[in-house]
Amino acid sequence: MSGSTFGNLFRITTWGESHGKGIGVVIDGCPAGLPLCESDIQEYLDRRKPGQGKFTTKRQEGDLVEILSGTFEGKTTGTPISLLVRNQDQRSKDYGNLASLYRPGHADYTFSEKYGFRDYRGGGRTSGRETIGRVAAGAIASAILKQLHITVTAYTKAIGPIQIPEADYHMDEIRTNPFSMPNNSYAKKASDYLEQVLEQQDSCGGIIECTVEGLPAGIGEPVFDKLDATLAKALMSIGAVKAVEIGDGFSVATSLGSQNNDSFFIKDESICKRTNHAGGILGGISDGSKLILRTAIKPTPSISQVQHTVTNSLEEVEVSIKGRHDPIIVPRAVVVIEAMTALTLVDLLFQNMSSQLVSIKKFYMEDTKKNV
Repeated sequence: MSGSTFGNLFRITTWGESHGKGIGVVIDGCPAGLPLCESDIQEYLDRRKPGQGKFTTKRQEGDLVEILSGTFEGKTTGTPISLLVRNQDQRSKDYGNLASLYRPGHADYTFSEKYGFRDYRGGGRTSGRETIGRVAAGAIASAILKQLHITVTAYTKAIGPIQIPEADYHMDEIRTNPFSMPNNSYAKKASDYLEQVLEQQDSCGGIIECTVEGLPAGIGEPVFDKLDATLAKALMSIGAVKAVEIGDGFSVATSLGSQNNDSFFIKDESICKRTNHAGGILGGISDGSKLILRTAIKPTPSISQVQHTVTNSLEEVEVSIKGRHDPIIVPRAVVVIEAMTALTLVDLLFQNMSSQLVSIKKFYMEDTKKNV
């Protein structure tokens, strides 16, 4: 299977299945000297682990990370970093009756058509549990961004029809409710709505918004490796994501040029924009303003309602998915969006170091003088 590696200079490769012995990631290209210990990574993994509330799967996993390589005395060494999270509460028997049929909304059919074989225990490689490797690597990328005073913040903007207007954001409330919403009152409305969804044995989706502050202008490439194109690929690679928008996104289709253009002005001898309809990206390159993106997360496909499907022997059957599943993926996906955004930015920041000869000369010539 190809396609498990993301990035160029800061590169990650995830591995493992939801019901295998463990999940992990190898990070290649992390510079030496970054302070890093397991607790730095665990903080991020704790935000996505299951079993934390009524609206998440009851699968009990500690998701404890082990650093197998790439650090010494609390700092990275510049060599590949290998991270492992062991699976402990698989209950593979819950999926035995699904071995021969294709679950609606899942990748069972397409995976079988591609490989002629599939691991039916919870989705195997296509399970949302694969994102553990992304989040662990994203924690390291976020640590690098913090060294550069760049902050990535993701949160739940909407759950089903419950959507928070930007004017009602209270960013200090994101970590104070189970949905990572920047408004506790809206979080209560979302909880009430999800109660109704659960009573109907159904699931729902939502919108995750992510902002980046402190990103300098000039990051991203102007053609195939545009900042927005690379971000879109990174975010669309997450199984539950069905759409990505930057800045005003789909609303630009009904806007006018005079409304959508962001005017420039000078402030404190710096170039600034009066508005940010572009979401911080122009021509595929960051413009120095806040980067704003949103992802649409689909409803969890595993629901208890009876659904019509077929088996691999071409028999039409009814199925009701049992076992432990999230009625909504959104809250646990927030940190995954944050991680993939951070991974994308670090890789492009590293690539940008060679964009101008003056930067290369400054680095090596100053470095040479220091060592004389």
